[in-house]
Amino acid sequence: MYSMRNIKIIEVRSEIGAGTRGASLGIDAIKIAALDFMSNLFVNFPSELIENENRLLYEPVASPYAKRIQGILTMYDRVSKAVYETVKSGLFPLVLAGDHSTAGATIAGLKMAKPKRRLGVVWIDAHADMHSPYTTPSGNMHGMPLAISLGEDNIENQVHNPDPATVELWKKLKSIGKIEPKIEPEDIVFIGLRDFEKEEEAIIKKGGIKVIPVSEIRRKGIENVVRQTFMHLSQCDDIYISFDVDSMDSSISRGTGTPVSNGLREREAEDLIASFMQHHKICCFEIAEINPTLDKENMMAEIAFNILQRSVNLLLLN
Repeated sequence: MYSMRNIKIIEVRSEIGAGTRGASLGIDAIKIAALDFMSNLFVNFPSELIENENRLLYEPVASPYAKRIQGILTMYDRVSKAVYETVKSGLFPLVLAGDHSTAGATIAGLKMAKPKRRLGVVWIDAHADMHSPYTTPSGNMHGMPLAISLGEDNIENQVHNPDPATVELWKKLKSIGKIEPKIEPEDIVFIGLRDFEKEEEAIIKKGGIKVIPVSEIRRKGIENVVRQTFMHLSQCDDIYISFDVDSMDSSISRGTGTPVSNGLREREAEDLIASFMQHHKICCFEIAEINPTLDKENMMAEIAFNILQRSVNLLLLN
């Protein structure tokens, strides 16, 4: 379906949504891995570099329950426009992101480009990322992109009372692109989810969101799980895959801010994504949360690069 000319790399070097510093360096770490493997991946495709707001890291936090939300809103505007324009010009957006907070902007851009089409989301992540300023344990906005996309405040499980300015910015985030919600709970599949709070669990239960744990992948096999995912999302016209590297086991995902044990092995992650990428409904692939400052010998970025290279090769075959 896509030829050499039909992929565009969107580089989002933003880390204002994370609690640990360093995720904005992840893209360069992947590029270094590409050079080490003598790959011309980054030469073959056009890429767009999105301006970031990382200077905000040096400024005091205004909203404790949605840290740097003003900067996140600016990033949502930029990233959603870039994704929208990429899709509109007939290209496949390959999004390389710093922290995971901007994934909601990717979803917004996909939805803005095709508002009438139903968008499915495969969220490969140790975390559910469905907190809001009303429920967040940390205030870090990389724990919120799916709540933004779902338009979900989760007031039933409210813990905090955010100030009016935060509430106003949160509303703007949810309604970016003038479409709210962007996705429905039944159109999300979590893979590798294993570290989430009771407030997020309430949304999963209420929405009947499908969760495929790592144990199920090992029991049933990758092909089976991928087939099951596509069956669950059979009503969706397009499917976006978001891959947070912390979905992998903490023994290999040291190079990320929030490693969690009992995750995917390197080969499992690679085979899983490769299996997904062969499907014609896949409309975008995003990879996030590589933090080389926490890593040994650029291992995480090398694994991410292998996944990326294999994904691109499969896209070109389709």
